[in-house]
Amino acid sequence: GGEEVELRQPHYSIDQLAYGDLHPQLRTSARVTPPMLGLGLLEAIPESELEKNVATQQKHPEISGKLNKVWDHQLQKTVVGRFGWKAIQPNLKQQNAAAFIEDIGISTTIFPQGYGGCTSAQTDCRLLPDGNSKHLGGVEASPIMTQVLEFYTQTLTVPPRRNAQDAQVLAGEKIFKQLDCAACHRPNYTTAKNALPLLKNQSIWPYTDLLLHDMGAGLADKHSEFLASGSQWRTPPLWGVGLTQLISGHSQLLHDGRARSIQEAILWHGGEAEASKQQFIALPKSQRQQLIHFVESL
Repeated sequence: GGEEVELRQPHYSIDQLAYGDLHPQLRTSARVTPPMLGLGLLEAIPESELEKNVATQQKHPEISGKLNKVWDHQLQKTVVGRFGWKAIQPNLKQQNAAAFIEDIGISTTIFPQGYGGCTSAQTDCRLLPDGNSKHLGGVEASPIMTQVLEFYTQTLTVPPRRNAQDAQVLAGEKIFKQLDCAACHRPNYTTAKNALPLLKNQSIWPYTDLLLHDMGAGLADKHSEFLASGSQWRTPPLWGVGLTQLISGHSQLLHDGRARSIQEAILWHGGEAEASKQQFIALPKSQRQQLIHFVESL
């Protein structure tokens, strides 16, 4: 109690369209680029640990996370999703290839179409010249390029914790556990034995379960992806979140950047996290600040 916080909810419109109005059923949903920290370590978490998270939460009265099951374009089968706001990519190689083709229109061996993200309705777009080249393996980003990029994204490290022994931070850690935040933001794992030598057998503290959770109508975008409904989002890792402004040049949190602070992000929690949010609201301001100090230290 004792504090008033104003939240902002984005609404989008598109003007100066070159080819007429958009379809009336078109859905728009903004995305903030997720942090690049420790992605290889997240990829190295054994799948059995993610399944254990599901089993543990099935016993919880409010929390019930689930794995997204997505299409692996290389294996040509359905596998567990890990990356993206709705966990729609199974590994970093495909995540990178999807970013290449969808964000900047560059083809790879996974997504070899030279026309990039042009839809079937954009016939003129698909007829334009592209950069698919024989000397690059028939695509625009050669296998060597994508291999180097994969290694780079796998090995970007996580910044060390700050102020871990500070009294306010330690008090905040207790509150984090009391409010059941750790039910979804699982603190730690040991990476797989068969991961890259740089990444295997490491004790890591990402504070995520990599599962999908219903976060309520307030955050819903009405857009489903594989098994993720419009209101379901993957638990974002918390490591490094206190350095968002320093690393990314902004403090925008959640999938569309609507939250300008950790406190605002917490207040947007609904659905499965509603009970924890209400407990947070009921705390004295000093204890809310202790919890925020703890999250900022990760």
